[in-house]
Amino acid sequence: MINWDRVDELRHEVGPEDFNEVIELFLEEVDDTISTLGMCDGNRTLEEQLHFLKGSALNIGFSDFASLCHAGETASAQGRADQVDIAEIQAAYGAARAEFLMKTEIRYVA
Repeated sequence: MINWDRVDELRHEVGPEDFNEVIELFLEEVDDTISTLGMCDGNRTLEEQLHFLKGSALNIGFSDFASLCHAGETASAQGRADQVDIAEIQAAYGAARAEFLMKTEIRYVA
């Protein structure tokens, strides 16, 4: 679900003192986007949102969530946005987010 090697790499890249701030910014941006995902109108809008989410997820190590976003992005690019399971994507993010916060012991309240 989470690529912990990527998490460690990110912590090393930004430094332990800035890691929490980076995580808080990530969670804030993704929380906002994921909450409006079901309101996208059209293939292009959903494709753009999922592209953003995929990139964010890969940066932080949310590998399963990133894979679902990639599949949805591809489907949207092919004109099949109506076949994207938004609830599954939202659930995957919620599960990854919960596991991440629990295992890193970061205190973030949205």
